[in-house]
Amino acid sequence: MSDKKANTADQPYEPIPFAKKHRISVEDAKAIIEKHGADRKSADKEARRVAV
Repeated sequence: MSDKKANTADQPYEPIPFAKKHRISVEDAKAIIEKHGADRKSADKEARRVAV
C-alpha cells in the first residue's frame, strides 16, 4: 500500500464526496462523519443503512 493511501485511510471522509458515494444527503453525511470520525469502515456501514 502506498503512503498516500495509508494516510487517507486514517482521515475522516469529506462530507460532499461521501454523500455522493452513498447517495445520501450532505446533512446525513456530516452526521455520520461526526459520529464515526476516521473509522471509514463504520461510516460506510452506517451510510448503507441510511441510503436504504
